[in-house]
Amino acid sequence: MNMPNSLQQKIAAGEATLGTHFLSTDPDVPEMIGDTGLFDYAEFCAEYALFDMPMLAHLARAGQAGNLPLVIKLDQACQEFWAQAAIGAGFHGVLFTDIRSAADVAAAYAAIRPDLPGTPGRMGIKIRRSALSGYADAEYAEALESVVLMIMIEKAAAVDDLGAILDAAAGLGVAMVQWGPVDFALSCGRPGLVDTDEMRSVEERVITQSIEHGLLPRVEIADPEDASRYVDLGVRHFCVGWDRFIYRSELKRLGRGMRAILGDV
Repeated sequence: MNMPNSLQQKIAAGEATLGTHFLSTDPDVPEMIGDTGLFDYAEFCAEYALFDMPMLAHLARAGQAGNLPLVIKLDQACQEFWAQAAIGAGFHGVLFTDIRSAADVAAAYAAIRPDLPGTPGRMGIKIRRSALSGYADAEYAEALESVVLMIMIEKAAAVDDLGAILDAAAGLGVAMVQWGPVDFALSCGRPGLVDTDEMRSVEERVITQSIEHGLLPRVEIADPEDASRYVDLGVRHFCVGWDRFIYRSELKRLGRGMRAILGDV
């Protein structure tokens, strides 16, 4: 039984959305996120994780148990294969990284959209979880069309060619555009550029132009207190927190608290 893509439905309805990130391949994690009832989706940061195809299915099943759509963030290398594997496992969105040109947007689209006449989609029938009810179910193509397509603008080359990239994204039905400051700074040869006024100016340009193109800017933040500036810029889509950093922060809080107590014993 396939889970409806409630994330795509919320986007189509014009609603704000909230996600959170996880790198762990423990299926309990997406299920716990879903059980809170507070998030519209969770993003599996596969670009940084160790995983395989069976694990993607386990994660998707756990998300389904928690009524939580899952998005996968992929490394650009082998992105077509892993995007199709994730969708076949039951993921509901794909975030494509390292976009540098309009051609990269077209490649992202082709990787996840159905191979239908007159379209640039290249995904055929895959007898995975998304097609267990039949080899060529009439709903299969509709399910592929509902997969939420997201792209990251995180390279100097992408900012230089921003207009053409956003034109292509709007024409191909990209839902969300995500800014990536750390990779952008690296691609400029200036890692220290992060958290500067110059960086914020570029970020605001990406957000503003995305909105002008009818695209939804999505922002990654570590804490709800960071959201207000982006709300003022028109952002309504956020992904907050990473399981690894949340775990580390809580360990430090617990450890420091106990060390303070034990130091007086």
